[in-house]
Amino acid sequence: MSTIDQIVVEVVAIEQVAPMIKEFTLQPAEGQFTPFSAGAHVVVEMGEGEQRYRNAYSLMSDPNDNRQYQIAVRLQEESRGGSIYMHEQVAVGDQLKISPPANLFAPEWRAKKHILFAGGVGITPFLSYVPVMQQRGAEFELHYMYRSQQTGAYSAELTEQLGDRCCCYDADQSSRCDIAVVMADQPLGTHFYICGPESLIEAVQATADELGIPAGAIHWEEFAGAKPGQPFTVELSRSGVELAVAANKSVLETLEAADIDIPNLCRAGVCGQCVCDVSEGEIEHRDAYLSDAEKQSGQRMMPCVSRAAGERLVLDI
Repeated sequence: MSTIDQIVVEVVAIEQVAPMIKEFTLQPAEGQFTPFSAGAHVVVEMGEGEQRYRNAYSLMSDPNDNRQYQIAVRLQEESRGGSIYMHEQVAVGDQLKISPPANLFAPEWRAKKHILFAGGVGITPFLSYVPVMQQRGAEFELHYMYRSQQTGAYSAELTEQLGDRCCCYDADQSSRCDIAVVMADQPLGTHFYICGPESLIEAVQATADELGIPAGAIHWEEFAGAKPGQPFTVELSRSGVELAVAANKSVLETLEAADIDIPNLCRAGVCGQCVCDVSEGEIEHRDAYLSDAEKQSGQRMMPCVSRAAGERLVLDI
């Protein structure tokens, strides 16, 4: 995300939609928002002074209505600061900066049927799917898993709106989704979509493998963000600049803080936009983009999530 492309927005409404989730309604400070497609996300920049955070959030409003954007933010127990800032510091009337919408999780409209698996705040991209799927007359099912003491936002509204096409599972009420039963015996041409924790994504992928469902029919999105690790030094070979990467900062965030602009879309190791060449050092790969061969070569990394396995990395920047 280039700072040139950023859009200044005003927070016009905030609603606590679940014990751990707040919904934010955004309007452009000037002009109009660009239209977006179902499954799109924006990167929100927030913070003050040198302490800046950039987090990706799914757009959950109706793609047919570009008067406002809506996002939902879950307060993360191991937050590196972004979700805490959104929950505790952002108020109605405040201004934030966002990227233009990007989409790495669009529905496969050629599919015969769509099965949506949502875990917790992972319901958000599917809220933009639903009106478009209804408009298109698409066949779909939504399976929404949550803990009502933490998440579970929009479950009542979705049940009322979708009827038996929406199945809700509240783990705090001992209600569980049998993923294998849901996925078995679906018609040929069914596609499956997952947004939620890594455990849910892996469970659906493993079940698909067991049932012989092709990998191309499985789509997922996870905005887990960079996990902390050991601090290390990164050197930029073209300039000789050395930067200290803190334990709770990613390489991408460290480069951005030094005013080094790196293309990025997802900030979660999925899209491949921020890939960097590595000329020296051992990499701890944490992305879902590079192939196993690329990871073994040790010549490329995704700086949004991956880190040094040692004390130093040299990037070809």
